[in-house]
Amino acid sequence: MGQIQYSEKYFDDIYEYRHVVLTPEVAKLLPKNRLLSEVMEFDVDDEQNEWRAIGVQQSRGWVHYAIHRPEPHIMLFRRPLNYQQQQENQAQQQILANVVPFSNLEKLCGPV
Repeated sequence: MGQIQYSEKYFDDIYEYRHVVLTPEVAKLLPKNRLLSEVMEFDVDDEQNEWRAIGVQQSRGWVHYAIHRPEPHIMLFRRPLNYQQQQENQAQQQILANVVPFSNLEKLCGPV
């Protein structure tokens, strides 16, 4: 049994892309006429879990966006440019939003 193969990333002005070549055994697990990401659009983690369940391993944010009918064993993925940086910035903003400014600390805890 072979291994799943991952392309290098390639880019346009909006997205970064990659394709994943499945082994024949894994390709048999793919649904014939739908994208894996269409199943649970309301929950990105569940979307990713569907393609992860067949053995595809990638970082977060990738979306299975197209089926290449002549070669359905090749999955086409994309995600917005700078996705990881955007996620890190959002996480940092959430942390900062939960920090109590020192000027308000005395109001909450009494004299410092």
